[in-house]
Amino acid sequence: MDNLWGDVLATVIGGCILTFLFFLIREKCFPLPNISGMWHLKNITVDSAYNPYKGMTLGYTAILWCEGNRVSGTTEKVYEDSVNGERPFIGKNRCRGVVDGYIHKNYFSKDMVVLHVVEDGFGRESTYSYKLKIQNKTDTLEGIFSTMVADQNGYTTWSREKI
Repeated sequence: MDNLWGDVLATVIGGCILTFLFFLIREKCFPLPNISGMWHLKNITVDSAYNPYKGMTLGYTAILWCEGNRVSGTTEKVYEDSVNGERPFIGKNRCRGVVDGYIHKNYFSKDMVVLHVVEDGFGRESTYSYKLKIQNKTDTLEGIFSTMVADQNGYTTWSREKI
């Protein structure tokens, strides 16, 4: 009977040590990336139901903050390069958006960020979806976007430096 209690105690202590080691490795060797802060992003439309939007480039500034793997934030449209020409948006002419999303931690490939942005445009709200891979230790995010505005989709780059 004493041998049984000794085995149970050894198993419990071993389990606690193993749990602590897994926790330590996860937190110190594989932490969540820090994407909080200011980002400059560029969306390039590849496909759209409205032909004049094809090839259009939109520039945004975003501020993100993280709580665990949850991501929140805001965006402002700052630039457009389309068939109508290039134009910066300043002050009251900037469209604002609200960001909600999460970080998908990958241990054997690059971490992913999935974001949903609701932009309060000047005629109606629009929704953007982003799937981004974290590059260069969180200095760059690259991926794809899609939006309900004229069924656009394309490539996006997010950078801590102005693009």
